[in-house]
Amino acid sequence: MTLFTTLQQFVPQQQLSKVAGRLAASRHPVVKRVFIRSFAKAYNVHLDDYERQSFKAYESFNDFFTRELKDDARTIDSTTNGIVSPADGVISQLGQIQNHKLLQAKGRHYDVGQLLADSEDGSYFADGSFATVYLAPSNYHRVHMPFAGTLTKTRYVPGALFSVNTTTAANIPDLFARNERLVCMFDTQYGKAAVVMVGAMIVAGIETVATGKINRTDDIQEASHNMSLAKGDELGRFYLGSTAVVVLPKAAKADWQDNMTANASVQMGQLLGKSHMKVNANTVNTDEKNASPTNDDKET
Repeated sequence: MTLFTTLQQFVPQQQLSKVAGRLAASRHPVVKRVFIRSFAKAYNVHLDDYERQSFKAYESFNDFFTRELKDDARTIDSTTNGIVSPADGVISQLGQIQNHKLLQAKGRHYDVGQLLADSEDGSYFADGSFATVYLAPSNYHRVHMPFAGTLTKTRYVPGALFSVNTTTAANIPDLFARNERLVCMFDTQYGKAAVVMVGAMIVAGIETVATGKINRTDDIQEASHNMSLAKGDELGRFYLGSTAVVVLPKAAKADWQDNMTANASVQMGQLLGKSHMKVNANTVNTDEKNASPTNDDKET
């Protein structure tokens, strides 16, 4: 285990996150300017792809960190039965779920039921497939739909706030099943599917279009929803560091692209792979942008 990962176990993670959250939300002109400028310089952030192209246009560091793309900055791949990346970032791992286990890093696996914080859901995804995308600090930090579906449930799971970079993933057992996370469950043409938004060190919050910003508690929070989302629609966003895990059932018969391997860079909307499931001819194709979130579904 490295010194970096060892030290993380002694850092007061939740307290550090709260302090960072208050500073990141500050609209004080000096605080936000120092944070935004320092961060942009440290991580070489440019605004060419973003709607607001001046650092002065952002009301707080959080506003800057969750900055929105230009409408034409990303293309949502239109391959039939295609599964696209939910975010800009790097493929951490992807592949098949074997013996209820997902690959975290070389030599390390973790249980899908623990990731979802529900053993019944975990059993459903046995022998399914997964893709894990790590969002670096410089990346676009909104998460989008990798497939079309209806959001039926969210499950907030309190936990640790370890870093989710490759070094930590290689050294901390069950990392993604130990960290704070928000499990989003969907009904899709493949059956049930999930997108898990995993928090990390100094993460100041997780938000979805259905829930708003999640209020942290010491207990698991579940909420029911009925929100239709097209492939590529925004699902949620992170306030500082993050990882998104896409989980598909065995029935989807997902076949990942040959160029989608660990450490491959991806952009939101880029094709990760394709489902070879035979879909009934009468099934409505919801990939088209014909469904939008309803305001009355919001919960806080």
